[in-house]
Amino acid sequence: MNKLVMTILGVAFVLASLASWAVYRAVRSGGTGASSGGKAVIVATRALEAGTVIKEGDVRAGQWPGNLPKGAITKREDAIGRGVVTTILEGEPVVELRLARPGAGGGLAALIPSGKRACAVRVNEVVGLAGFVVPGLRVDVVMTGTPPNVPASEGPVSKTILQNVEVLSSGQNIQKDAEGRPAQTQVVNLLVTPEEAEILSLASNETKIQLVLRNQTDTEHTETAGSSLGRLFEGAKPAPLAIPIVERPKPSVRTVPATPPPPAQAVVPPLPPTQYVIEVINGPRRDEAKFQKPEGVRQ
Repeated sequence: MNKLVMTILGVAFVLASLASWAVYRAVRSGGTGASSGGKAVIVATRALEAGTVIKEGDVRAGQWPGNLPKGAITKREDAIGRGVVTTILEGEPVVELRLARPGAGGGLAALIPSGKRACAVRVNEVVGLAGFVVPGLRVDVVMTGTPPNVPASEGPVSKTILQNVEVLSSGQNIQKDAEGRPAQTQVVNLLVTPEEAEILSLASNETKIQLVLRNQTDTEHTETAGSSLGRLFEGAKPAPLAIPIVERPKPSVRTVPATPPPPAQAVVPPLPPTQYVIEVINGPRRDEAKFQKPEGVRQ
C-alpha cells in the first residue's frame, strides 16, 4: 500500500514538473515574441536635464513597440557625448530634436538653436521681476529713456522694444523650473535673433530696461505707441490756487535817539563868609571890631 502511494506521488510530481516547464517556455516564448516584435531604440537610463552631456551609463538599448518617434537614435555611439537641449525622462527614447549638434558639447551654448543668440542682460530685483524670471519663461522688454527728438516737456518715454522673448538662463541656472520658484540673479540670458541682440544691447547700455512677464501660451504681437511722462499727466486738473493772505504792515518803529544827559555841573565849594574889620582909633588907643556879612544882604 505504501509502495503504491509513493508511486502515485512520484508520478504526480513528474507531471507537475512537466506542466511548470511547459508554462515557463510558453511565457518566455510569448515575451520574446513581443520583444522581437518591437524596434531597437536608445532610451535614457535616468532623467537627463537640459545642458547635460550624455555619458556611457546615461543610455541603453531598448525595444519600442510600434513606429519609432521621428529622429529616434538607434545606436548608443550616436548619443554619447552630445548635449541635451530639452529634458529627457527615464525610459524615454532619445531623439535628435532633444540633442545638440555633434561636437557642440553641453551647457548654455548647447541650448542655443541655429540662427539665435544668447544676449545677457544685467538685472536687479525690480528689472528681474523679483526673481521670477526663470529659464523657459517668456518676457517682453520695455525701455525707458529720453529720446533726442522729443521736447523736454514730454519727459522720459517708455516703449516696448521686444516681445515674446524666451528666457534661456537665469544667472547660472539653465534648468527650467516647473514650479516657478523665484531665484535671485544678477544676469538673465535672453534668446534673440542677431538684430534683436543689437537692439537689446543698445537699450540696456543707454537706457533703463524692464522685463515684463507674459503667459507662455500668449504669442500675439501687440503694437504700442509708447508712453511719455507728459502724456500721463494729460487731463490732470491743476490744484486750486490758494487765496493769498494779505498781511497787515507792521507799524514802523522809529528809533528816537536818546537825549543826552545834561553836562555835569562843576561843584563850586562855598566861599567862606565875608568878614568886615572896623578899626577904631581913640587917641593913642587902636581897637578892631570884626563881624560877618549877614546872609541875603547885597553888598
